[in-house]
Amino acid sequence: MKTLVIIPAYNERENLPKLFEALKETNGNFDVIVINDCSKDDTEAVCKSYGIKVITLPVNLGIGGAVQTGYLYAVYHNYDIAIQIDGDGQHDPKFIPYLIKRIEEGNHLCIGSRFIENEGFQSSKIRRIGIKYFSKLIKLLTGTLITDPTSGYRACNRKVISIFANDYPKDYPEPETVVTVLRNKLKVSEMPVIMNAREGGTSSITNLKGIYYMIKVTLAIMIASISKKSVVKDYE
Repeated sequence: MKTLVIIPAYNERENLPKLFEALKETNGNFDVIVINDCSKDDTEAVCKSYGIKVITLPVNLGIGGAVQTGYLYAVYHNYDIAIQIDGDGQHDPKFIPYLIKRIEEGNHLCIGSRFIENEGFQSSKIRRIGIKYFSKLIKLLTGTLITDPTSGYRACNRKVISIFANDYPKDYPEPETVVTVLRNKLKVSEMPVIMNAREGGTSSITNLKGIYYMIKVTLAIMIASISKKSVVKDYE
């Protein structure tokens, strides 16, 4: 199946080289596209030096706009599977073949979870509390347990690609999009992955933004759980 790896990146020049090297060593037939969200550093130059395709946005759209651009690219180029990986190096590409297999087995969305086997980098204590909170909220609203709803390491099929290309939250999108997929009666699963700590650059989520994150995402999840279902179809 034709597979695309989507990497949203903002000022990730320090982390991308190691990620690109790991992708080259990963077994599997897939293409890679980096969505450079109007970085202020030489993220674009790093991508080109490694021969990686890159789309540089003329303005900073945030994580949601960057990721949606990747899904739009997947639609326009007729990909069967899209895999999302963060540009900060926290996601190990060695799990890509296993994510692809889960989609080939019939899952519409498969999320890489660090909390199934609890190995590798587990995030900070404060963030783990937030993740458990969102996990319980999603379970309450949808009846489905998602252990790592904030994980950006995920794979999806053509139907979900179409949904995400048409509509994707602006910021902190992962929990909300999980609920959207579940709301459309599509199959969501998780598989264990090992994540790494960020080695370079800084996270966009500060303590102050974290408060806004909790409030905004809670409201977004609740709205998504009762919203009208999306028009789900395979694109031509």
